[in-house]
Amino acid sequence: MSKRNFILLIIVLVIIVLVVFGFLYMRQNAQTPGEDGGGTNFLSQFNPFGTGGKPSGTPTGQEPVDVSGYEPGPEQGEIKLKKVSSMPIAGFTVYAKERLIEVPPIITPTTPEETDPKPTTNTKPVPPATEFVSALRYVDRTNGNIYQTFADKIEERRFSGTVIPKVYEAFFGNKGEVVIMRYLKEGSEVIATFVGNLPKEVLGGDTTGENEVKGSFLPENIRDVSLSADGKSMLYLFNVEENIVGTTLNLITNQKAQIFDSPYTEWLPQWPNSKLMTLTTKPASGVSGFVYGVDPINNKNLRQIFGNINGLTTLTSPDGKSILYGNNTLSLGVYSTDTKTTEVLGIKTLPEKCVWSSGSDAIYCGVPKSIASTGYPDVWYRGETSFEDQYWKIDIETGNATLVLDPITVEGGEEIDTIKLALDVDENYLFFVNKKDSYLWELKLD
Repeated sequence: MSKRNFILLIIVLVIIVLVVFGFLYMRQNAQTPGEDGGGTNFLSQFNPFGTGGKPSGTPTGQEPVDVSGYEPGPEQGEIKLKKVSSMPIAGFTVYAKERLIEVPPIITPTTPEETDPKPTTNTKPVPPATEFVSALRYVDRTNGNIYQTFADKIEERRFSGTVIPKVYEAFFGNKGEVVIMRYLKEGSEVIATFVGNLPKEVLGGDTTGENEVKGSFLPENIRDVSLSADGKSMLYLFNVEENIVGTTLNLITNQKAQIFDSPYTEWLPQWPNSKLMTLTTKPASGVSGFVYGVDPINNKNLRQIFGNINGLTTLTSPDGKSILYGNNTLSLGVYSTDTKTTEVLGIKTLPEKCVWSSGSDAIYCGVPKSIASTGYPDVWYRGETSFEDQYWKIDIETGNATLVLDPITVEGGEEIDTIKLALDVDENYLFFVNKKDSYLWELKLD
């Protein structure tokens, strides 16, 4: 063997030895992902220099140092408080609306044979899957246009294009298919009350915003309005000579019926159920107020329920057995029509800032954080004072109060002075209007 070939053989042997030792070394230090040391970081698997000679694991008393530069932000939970309307509103309703269920397409592999059309017999079309969910309708205070959205997915859409300028007050009846709008006639102090019928929606076809609202006007200068619990009728009060007359209007048949008349003209009506209407004298801080009841079916005579309370305001429960009331110090209490007794709840707010649960066993209220002035409720009605509310649930039987939410704690939270509260059928949402700017809000309860 020549000297040159011998040198080449030695070099080849050295390379083979180095490769074998390198393979054995790498095999000895290999680890299964998930065991101590390496984890599953893909970048570390491509590090040719290992761990720099440091032992795996963390010595006792020494925490690992994060050198990634990542700083986790605050946890973002579900947003429970949302502004619904993009404009000031005159009134709203919540109702159950049917919608199509979004079903993702199912893609299944096919064979050449399955792609060939095959004749079928007695094939019936399968109707699309639908669900009933809570929806909202509300009236733009500026021009009377009606908007709507679902509660669980805020997507505001205009429903009607009929213009009625400067609507001060609006109500919806018959599951949102009838609207009552109240406003001052231009250039006068005459109160006009318009009752309009809304066109029925086609399932999945609610994208149009130019629906026309057709209807008629009630007598001028109606003093006040209240809807029945089922939304099928309305009670309105108007003056006839020196008396006030209470008349009902069936929103489906348009039939009218006079229920009562009274020489006293300052009433605030409520219609909590088919057998009871309540009439509360309009409140004033230094004047005693009273509550009267009338059965619109069997006995149309007014009967006094309770009263002699300064600054009295009320909210009657759906079953008519309890009346939530407040006085001129905003002290809230409940009067039982069965036992003729009262119970103080220990919180300060107005009944107008509350709503009863459907079972008449609990109330949800906007409760002011602080009450600075006196002369309630007059100063609040006149806008001389405003509140910053928290939301509480009060169990009427036990008197226990639970804080639901403080709006100011929500990111971007603002001060809300709560009015016009409503619950959906399943009581998953609390809806209300901010008296400060007339915007509509929703609060998810579950």
